[in-house]
Amino acid sequence: MSSFSEKFLAERLQTALDLYEAGEQLMRENLRRRHPEAGEAEIERLLGAWLRERPGAEHGDAPGRVVRRPRGT
Repeated sequence: MSSFSEKFLAERLQTALDLYEAGEQLMRENLRRRHPEAGEAEIERLLGAWLRERPGAEHGDAPGRVVRRPRGT
C-alpha cells in the first residue's frame, strides 16, 4: 500500500473516531438536560446503557435484515 493510501485511510479513520467522540459528547449533553439532578457517574452509566441498547437501533443503523456473525456457521 502506498504512503498516500495509508495516509488517506488514517485520515478517514481519524475522522470516524472524531465523529464518534462528538456524537458521544452530544448524547452526554442530552442526558444532562434530561436528568439535571444526575451526577457525572450517573450520566456515564446512562451513556453506557444508551450505547449498549440504542433504542430504535437495536440491530444497527442500517436498514435490512439482521445477520448473525460469523457468517456461515
